[in-house]
Amino acid sequence: MATMDDSQGFDWQSKANEANQTDFFFELGMMYSEGRGVEKNDERAFEYFLKAAELGDIAAPDWLGRRYQLGEGVPQDYSRAVEWYRKSAERGFAPSQYNLAEMYFWGHGVPQDHAQAAEWYRKAAEQGDPYAQYSLGWMYFWGHGVPQDTKIAAYWYKKAAEQGHADAQYNLGVMYDKGRGVPQDAGKAAAWYREAAEQGHAEAQFNLGWMYDKGRGVSQDDKKAAAWYRKAAEQGDAAAQFSLGAMYAKGRGVSQNDRKAAAWYRKAAEQGHADAQFNLGWMYAKGRGVPLDAGKAAAWYRKAAEQGDATAQYNLGVLYQTGKGVPQDDKEAATWYRKAAEQGHADAQHNLGLMYDEGRGVAQDDVQAVTWYRRAAEQGDSYAQCNLGWMYDKGRGVPQDVVQAVAWYRKAAEQGNAIAQFNLGLTYNHGQGVVPQDGKQAVLWYKKAAAQGYLPAQYNLALMYDQGIIIPKDGKRALTLYRKVAAKGDSFAQNNIGNMYRNGRCVPQNDKKAVKWYQKSAEQGNALAQNNLGDMYLAGRGVPKDEGEAVTWYKKAAEQGNEDAKKALAKLGISN
Repeated sequence: MATMDDSQGFDWQSKANEANQTDFFFELGMMYSEGRGVEKNDERAFEYFLKAAELGDIAAPDWLGRRYQLGEGVPQDYSRAVEWYRKSAERGFAPSQYNLAEMYFWGHGVPQDHAQAAEWYRKAAEQGDPYAQYSLGWMYFWGHGVPQDTKIAAYWYKKAAEQGHADAQYNLGVMYDKGRGVPQDAGKAAAWYREAAEQGHAEAQFNLGWMYDKGRGVSQDDKKAAAWYRKAAEQGDAAAQFSLGAMYAKGRGVSQNDRKAAAWYRKAAEQGHADAQFNLGWMYAKGRGVPLDAGKAAAWYRKAAEQGDATAQYNLGVLYQTGKGVPQDDKEAATWYRKAAEQGHADAQHNLGLMYDEGRGVAQDDVQAVTWYRRAAEQGDSYAQCNLGWMYDKGRGVPQDVVQAVAWYRKAAEQGNAIAQFNLGLTYNHGQGVVPQDGKQAVLWYKKAAAQGYLPAQYNLALMYDQGIIIPKDGKRALTLYRKVAAKGDSFAQNNIGNMYRNGRCVPQNDKKAVKWYQKSAEQGNALAQNNLGDMYLAGRGVPKDEGEAVTWYKKAAEQGNEDAKKALAKLGISN
């Protein structure tokens, strides 16, 4: 086709009129269409394309078809566009074959017909048109208009990819990545992702970042991962924005920066990315990178939860149960726990079991409690295992079965669950049903729970040291453990420390200190301490002698059924 200098436009137009040469008219159409050397004029462009087409130019009908398709210089008319595309397509002009295929694919100007679309894509593809090659590959991949065949899809994607078609390069990378239509090859996947990524293809940039992130097909490299994530993120790719946020949150490939992490999470979250919505909610819940705000945490958790994110559903349930960021509402808590639990979220299953166990937000139901405890327990949740053991221990929701109770306690205990360790120790301490009494096992499990600061275990172990039960008597160890428990407000430990000071066991005898500890315990309603405090006032030990005060404390203890207090009152001639 002839070319010319734009400044010679009008001289060339005169020559064209004289010569009736199709390439002259076509070039004039291009000049008016693009405004080269003449003022842009779609109507004049159309006239020259039409003249070229009438004179048999193969490309001119394609341009006329495009004018009708886009409504440039003429009213938009898909049917006329199809007519003109077909003229060139039937003469073998690849761009028109591709355009005609597109009209069939979308049903513009013709009834939608994917088989016809595939046939015209094929004609153009066989002539080397990369757009048609890509589209034909896509048709085979999804089975539109042709039988689904991923091998043929990969063949056509590769043809287009080798010509630099970015979408084809990306899709071919995916096929190598997943082993679809080609042998799985992470190295080739990364190579094709790179080809597309370097052309600015956002999804390819993200995938290449992910390959560097995980070390698939390339050497693991956090900095390169972050760099490719950033390129895709800056183009608005939500998955890349989320991943870049995660890199900032963890300080991988970039300097750790919660504020930047939250900013990228927000960009992805605002596009509806559920994981980003969850993470942004978590940032607000913890006050990391954003001000601490339980209300905003709940709002973002809700967005993710409504998309089915199980952990977001669970966290939203926790917020409703605790009343943080939302009004306290056990029913709503149970609703969200159930949604997460039904997806297999173990913590939610445990919490839903607990709601049934305690009748919070749902009708109390031991059978349902056991059902949900079991689901969580079978996933290894130690709290659920412990609670399931308790249900078997007490025969709640299941027939009582000590063997099953011990089995579940042990599973939880071996994971370090202090409550289960204590319960297992308690079972061995007393012996129960078919489980024989075993003092060594009891002490072993009490010690494990006590080492984690579990107060009941510390108290029981202290009592065993104090009284020499199973283990050698050791008052100093007993006192140390009593003090730990008493500091947390345990009234029995406080009373026992009072006894040790009263009797001078392992500590210098000191009535005043005994009274101090009895008082702490008695004021919590401990009947033993109330009786002991009565004794101290009656005898004037550690306090001025005061029979009236003694009687007051004896009566408190007697009201709780303490026999020693009742006897003391009887000796004083006071009925209770």
